[in-house]
Amino acid sequence: MSTPWIPKPTRYMFFTGKGGVGKTSLACSTAVALADQGRRVLLISTDPASNVQHVFQTDIGENAPTRIDSVPRLSAMNIRPQAAAEAYRQRAVTPMRGILPEEAIKSMLEELSGSCTTEIAAFDQFTGLLTDPATAQNFDHVIFDTAPTGHTLRLLSLPSAWADFFDGNKHGASCMGPVSALQSQRKQYAQAVDALHDAGHTTLVLVSRPDRLALAEADRTSRDLAALGMTNQRLIINGVFKATDTSDLLALAMQRRGREALSGMPEHLRRLPQSQVPLRSFNLVGVAALRALADRDAATPLASAPMAIMPSYPGLIELVDEIENLGHGAVLVLGKGGVGKTTIAAAIAIALADRGHQVHLTTTDPAAHIAQTVRDSGGHLTLSRIDPEKETVYYRTMVMALRGKDLDEQGQALLEEDLRSPCTEEVAVFHAFSQRLDEAEGKFVIVDTAPTGHSLLLLDTTGSYHREVMRNLTGKAKMQVNTALMKLQNANYTRTVLVTLPETTPILEAGELQEDLQRAGIKPFAWVINSSLLAARPKDGLLAARANAELDKLAMVANRADRVAVIPWLVQEPVGLDGLRQLCGSATGGIVLTSI
Repeated sequence: MSTPWIPKPTRYMFFTGKGGVGKTSLACSTAVALADQGRRVLLISTDPASNVQHVFQTDIGENAPTRIDSVPRLSAMNIRPQAAAEAYRQRAVTPMRGILPEEAIKSMLEELSGSCTTEIAAFDQFTGLLTDPATAQNFDHVIFDTAPTGHTLRLLSLPSAWADFFDGNKHGASCMGPVSALQSQRKQYAQAVDALHDAGHTTLVLVSRPDRLALAEADRTSRDLAALGMTNQRLIINGVFKATDTSDLLALAMQRRGREALSGMPEHLRRLPQSQVPLRSFNLVGVAALRALADRDAATPLASAPMAIMPSYPGLIELVDEIENLGHGAVLVLGKGGVGKTTIAAAIAIALADRGHQVHLTTTDPAAHIAQTVRDSGGHLTLSRIDPEKETVYYRTMVMALRGKDLDEQGQALLEEDLRSPCTEEVAVFHAFSQRLDEAEGKFVIVDTAPTGHSLLLLDTTGSYHREVMRNLTGKAKMQVNTALMKLQNANYTRTVLVTLPETTPILEAGELQEDLQRAGIKPFAWVINSSLLAARPKDGLLAARANAELDKLAMVANRADRVAVIPWLVQEPVGLDGLRQLCGSATGGIVLTSI
């Protein structure tokens, strides 16, 4: 039994990598290929912003496997953090109903309403699936389509992190209050750790593209996972392009860029067993497309019609003009992994800095690439990264200094133990994010966010903090407070920009993100469609076919957005100050780049 990319599939397979490299497509295609060979397969998405349902064009369940009617023996399900958190809260509270007063029940629900509970609930469901005897009995293979790298590393590190926390928890501290549900699952978490470490049962499939940053992230991920004891790894290079028209400068540039990235692949990655998947001209939606992706002999259709006429859309420079009119404020750049958020955020920051404004470009992405994107030594803006590990150390030190000084020795020990909980990281990252938003009162702060799912968890923390603050304030104090959520909701303070590619899945995911933002009272300022082949007008047959398929995708965005900017696929890669300036047509600046 084998697949085109994995000669010896294990029971558990995790597909992970930088956003936009094709994890979902390859995971889904692998699942279909194994099911077609008679294997019973369960496909699970651990991405809070899952798009498996878009690929299979059917609704996917959240608490139980959903049969994929068009593929016998294949089932799929999503681990949705919010749904998992609600089920977790009810499990914790239900035994207490009728025993405790209603006010106490309400207090418990409030205590379990934060992002820490959301993360733990998703983690609890994840480890349950790894150790559930029924799953092992009903399925031959369990394939995990994971969130982009930073979120996945966090998820896969949690079994060991919580085990270590419990082992060192001498005083019973917990960021959750009622912790008996977690404590009772210790055996399950230990079994999950064993399953992840067992090379005979678990394979980590690192997915990348022939791209310098994607390969660098795959290398880092491989090393981090190996440090966690997960050493059975395989590399898949997806979207390898070979030009069919040697007179097309754009096609030659794409081919050259890919070959240079592969030739410069980190040595650690070279030692992994690997496979390559060619770039396809068709949209990877639907079972037929997934089967064609796995068929090595399938022909890739080329363009059979003239290039479509590109509608007129503004460029990024017009959005920068509107952003500049406020004189200061935050710009939150959001979207699916791999759509170019970092590039767009950096281009906006450089354009504003070139116009003489004070600009702070920061990132909340655990797999940040700001330094690589802005890699020149010239320019005039401040760069920073909200590093989860560093922010957690800073937050623990700050809390111990502020709250611990008034406690006795036992109280300090209890507080210090509580701050070692894995929950502390989410709170620390939110604390740093709030500080960045505060800076926007006197300058421009451009925030390059993590891929969608990770950002939604950050926004959930923001909302939880807002509710907690408002619940404890009354009268004049309540009128004067200005929380992080209120800053995000204020269109004169924060401009939210959604970045997408002219492809079905990232557009649908950005649309769902827009709905989530609107439910939180945040109205997106604009959409940016990045790397449009239709705007670049290629001649190569494969690229022309992909370009013509973009026309209806542009219309999808126009129907959802108040403002739309389109950026063509560029022959010169937009890296470094000069490369980024071409996105906005910005004049060369002469200011100093600093880091904090």
